[in-house]
Amino acid sequence: MADKRNINQDVCFVKGIGPRKAQMLEKLGIKTLGDVLQTYPRGYEDRTQITDIKDVIEGEKYAIRAVVGTSPNVRHIRAGMDITKCMVYDETGNLEIVYFNNKYTAAQLRRGEEYIFYGRVQMYGNRMSMSSPVHEKCSGSDTKGRIVPVYPLTAGITQNDFDKLSFAALECDISEKDDPIPESIREKYDLPAIDKAFFWIHRPENMEQVAEARKRIVFEELFLLCCGLSQLKKYRKKENGIIFENTNLENFWKQFDFKPTNAQLRAVNDCIKDVVSGVPMNRLVQGDVGSGKTMVAAALCMLAVQNGYQSAVMAPTEILAVQHEQSLSPIFEKLGIKTVLLTGSMGVKAKREALEQIKNGDAGVVIGTHALIQKDVSFAKLGAVIADEQHRFGVNQRAKLIEKGINPHTLVMSATPIPRTLALIMYGDLDVSIIDEMPPNRTPVETYAVGEKMRRRVVTFMEKQIVLGGQVYVVCPLIEQGEMELKSAEEYAKRLQRLLPHRRIGILHGKMKPAEKDIVMQSFARGEMDILVATTVIEVGVNVPNACLMVVEDAQRFGLSQLHQLRGRVGRGKRKSYCIFFGADKGQTARQRLGVLTQTNDGFEVARADLAQRGPGDFFGNRQHGLPMVKNTDIISDIQAMEQARYEADELLEESPELDEYPMLKKRIERMFEAADFAFN
Repeated sequence: MADKRNINQDVCFVKGIGPRKAQMLEKLGIKTLGDVLQTYPRGYEDRTQITDIKDVIEGEKYAIRAVVGTSPNVRHIRAGMDITKCMVYDETGNLEIVYFNNKYTAAQLRRGEEYIFYGRVQMYGNRMSMSSPVHEKCSGSDTKGRIVPVYPLTAGITQNDFDKLSFAALECDISEKDDPIPESIREKYDLPAIDKAFFWIHRPENMEQVAEARKRIVFEELFLLCCGLSQLKKYRKKENGIIFENTNLENFWKQFDFKPTNAQLRAVNDCIKDVVSGVPMNRLVQGDVGSGKTMVAAALCMLAVQNGYQSAVMAPTEILAVQHEQSLSPIFEKLGIKTVLLTGSMGVKAKREALEQIKNGDAGVVIGTHALIQKDVSFAKLGAVIADEQHRFGVNQRAKLIEKGINPHTLVMSATPIPRTLALIMYGDLDVSIIDEMPPNRTPVETYAVGEKMRRRVVTFMEKQIVLGGQVYVVCPLIEQGEMELKSAEEYAKRLQRLLPHRRIGILHGKMKPAEKDIVMQSFARGEMDILVATTVIEVGVNVPNACLMVVEDAQRFGLSQLHQLRGRVGRGKRKSYCIFFGADKGQTARQRLGVLTQTNDGFEVARADLAQRGPGDFFGNRQHGLPMVKNTDIISDIQAMEQARYEADELLEESPELDEYPMLKKRIERMFEAADFAFN
């Protein structure tokens, strides 16, 4: 018997691959046969289900078992284009087979012989044809098609190459010691062993095997992630943190003319427990738009200052940084605390003064943008770091700000509401506080989903709100004319100006320079514009209490969570506020999706519906958290696996904190987190 291959063997030694293709495979992260085994198919072609020719429908893919009735006929159509055709038949009818520029494949077909063909059926002229199918010669009456894995590709690499690679990789010697999931856990959840899972995912005999293998792969991915995150959190707890001894916030709460919600108080108490513990706080505060996360941040700033430390609040845009400074500065001024703003667009003199006050400790609370992490920024005694809109920062940017102090306490805030189980997985390196209660003074925004028939009435309603002293946002998904069926912000503004010539209309979009955006946004905030036509650059954080109407064009093009964020831009003052989504006439799906927003103002409910309808893209795909990504998990259908993986990870680490008894698990976790630039030391 031939020796088994080694899992660490380079792919270039596989027959038909070689150094050139190995270089291309490296772009997919594939260097060894072990990497091949962990590059899973993105889908499967089920060629086991044979369909009679009479039952095929245009546009669908089928496997048919048919005899070649005519020899392949090649026709030269034009320069660079040959078409080869032949007729095939079964007992129920006949079908034309068509190949484009593929004389070699067509020449393999022999008249009178039977094959299984697999491909898409289309109409060519007045005849039903199968275009460029793959085929397999029948060796007997019991010949069946097979389930064919479809792999992710890169330039120069074909599915045939992956076939060779996976065949070679499955010849590797894989044993119990290579399995990162302990046997007891596999048995508990009825998961196949690693060698069986690899065979079932790469060479399945049926789709049931694929499902079983995928179940194991998803669990493994989440189990590794949860183990790694728990260890990461544990290592961070070993660091010596600043202890804030004075945690009395009575004087701080007196500065507000309203009571904090129970959810806000819970979050602040979570922070207090952290800052007295002797280890650095590393906490996420997650809450809906307008739930009062900023008050929690302000409380942490207060805790830092009254214990002799400075705090830094980093916002993703200048508009948000200025807004934080304007809302927090008056509060801290009453308490005798100096607040300093630091942004990239500040003049030389103002910036020099700010830097000096930060350095000598006069500035108790420093609010700014990415300017805070520049080399020339030096804090006297930094004790607390707050990052607003967590998803807009990479983990390295946050780390640079933390490095301005010695293990300062860290609070990150996110206005993207997601279910708690998901938050605990996504932000597993952080402790999580969730603000799930709105302040009593927040009036729900009245929301409507409408079609084009309501266009004239909506324009009239805009005018009415402006007459009553309010302001209007209009959000368009395009910056300039491109896709004709979508509203362009610039075209829309011109058309609206013709309908409402006496109104002051401004434009805000992503192609503008930051300074230009700030000028427009501040002008709108000061009431110098009646209507602001914008792209989604107004999505996050900006506070204009006088804005009472939000109109979103082509709302069916946005995710529900994004629309909910946009809705959160109004209803921030005392005026009754409204949100109108156009797009309800774009089909039943659009009507149902937008209907969710008309029925609830709860961001967590909206997020659940968004996840169910659109999948995990918004939460995993666009995340800049810096932690390892999960590639194979669907956060809707795999929510139970998440909970199981997290439970088992906690149990295992309780028994074996360093995982010394589980060397393969330890090795795989380190490799997973190495790619995300996290070290366990």
